[in-house]
Amino acid sequence: MLKRALLGLLAVGLLSQPVQAEQAKIILSTENFPPYNMATNGKNFAREDSIEGIAVEVVQEMFKRAGVEYYLALRFPWDRVYNMALEKPNHGVFSTARTPEREKEFKWVGPIGPDDWVLLAKADSALAVNSLEEAKAYTIGAYKGDAIEEYLLQQGIEPKSSFNDKTNVDKLQKGQIDLWATGDPAGRYLAKQEGVTGLKTVMRFNQAELWLALNKETDDAIVSKLQGALDQMRSEGFVDKTLNKYLQ
Repeated sequence: MLKRALLGLLAVGLLSQPVQAEQAKIILSTENFPPYNMATNGKNFAREDSIEGIAVEVVQEMFKRAGVEYYLALRFPWDRVYNMALEKPNHGVFSTARTPEREKEFKWVGPIGPDDWVLLAKADSALAVNSLEEAKAYTIGAYKGDAIEEYLLQQGIEPKSSFNDKTNVDKLQKGQIDLWATGDPAGRYLAKQEGVTGLKTVMRFNQAELWLALNKETDDAIVSKLQGALDQMRSEGFVDKTLNKYLQ
């Protein structure tokens, strides 16, 4: 009888214990932004192992070490993937510039890598500008929806924006734009992939870093795990090694 009573109390105790919630799976989206993230086939949609790049390798290793499940897809256009992370719980997007305007819209993990902002011209260009105010006299190409485009608009510059930077490389070579506002080293890498080398850096107008942006409802414990994993990876040299793998 005593044994039955003890078993009954044990069962009640177990049933009264709170059930630990299953950790959410994070839905990650990215875009073609070489050399940080890109589809292996060059198309505008890819899943999981069909995506490569500096940020992809860093993010995949980060989630693995943190023990956080995820699904990764590369999509188009950028506005779509950005808004998915902005509006949908348990969604994230990379590689994203962490700007003051975006600070409170997401929870952040990073930095993943550098992304200085520059104005590039053709190799034989004689253009010289010392400020963005002077740059207003020229036609500037940018990536629609990108942080660089947002910044230029805030400075009173209306760039001739395109839905991808390959188009901007083509426009620059054809003389349809005078300057290309892009990230460095990303812009040079992309241009090289398109057979264009020796672009002239006319002006370096901002220094930025790229991050993983998570929907602001993401559990703080998940964010902490991911940041801890990334910090460890950086201290071990994993991040620098991955950067050099693509840029050297």
